[in-house]
Amino acid sequence: MSELIDRVHQVELKSLATFIELCEAHQLTYTLLGGSLLGAIRHKGFIPWDDDLDVGMPRESYNQFIELAKTELPADYFLQTETSDQNYAWGYMKLLDRKTYIVERNNVNNARKGVFIDIFPLDRIPNDQGARDVQIQTVRETTIRLLIRLGYRYFDTPFRTFFDKHDHTKQEDAQQLRTRRLTAMTQYNQDNQLTHVKNLSSQYDYDQEVFTIDQIHHLITVPFETLQVKVPADYDTILTQMYHDYQQWPDEADRVSKHLNQLIMDNQVFYNR
Repeated sequence: MSELIDRVHQVELKSLATFIELCEAHQLTYTLLGGSLLGAIRHKGFIPWDDDLDVGMPRESYNQFIELAKTELPADYFLQTETSDQNYAWGYMKLLDRKTYIVERNNVNNARKGVFIDIFPLDRIPNDQGARDVQIQTVRETTIRLLIRLGYRYFDTPFRTFFDKHDHTKQEDAQQLRTRRLTAMTQYNQDNQLTHVKNLSSQYDYDQEVFTIDQIHHLITVPFETLQVKVPADYDTILTQMYHDYQQWPDEADRVSKHLNQLIMDNQVFYNR
């Protein structure tokens, strides 16, 4: 494990502890998701080569956390959302450590940077497959358009900042797209007859992060490094759905970090080698 990954894990673990403390103080529901859930079960902590940390929250708890963070989040952190950072394009929030700075791989943009944990809203989805297709297509289309509108690029060019400074309609157009996306994501949340929720911002295949209401509310506590964290009691079904034989480690060549190239903290620069 590189020194960069080790440092990132230390920061993320501290951020997760802060997140959990606020959730527990206000009875907010959360669960680990994706590779972080896999890490909790298979490694009792981080997957050694993983460089991010994912949690999910039912939309009601997610919205409450945003409001509570305005007054209760420690000063060392910045909650990056669609409204707190006008250059941020994603439909989920990030809890950023203000004392760090990161350079991501193939991801150049003007949004704020720092070691982060991803916090995803979990929204109800319709039973009808056609309606599901319309919902997810709207979310994905508006997100792609936001990424383009806000200048997200695979690599930097001298022209990117020039056009950003001279495009005065950018934020107005971006807000319209954000509104359209949020409407699509939350349109079914008042229908209590619906039995499934989804991480609509997931980059996995559609069915891999669809959960029953019971799965995200029937939680147990498991160890994650030095912390105790919430995960679905039915984690075996969820992880099998996502990874099949999830106890099997990938080939050594595939044990690589995916997101970060560089970390700056403690007046030092760390590279992902």
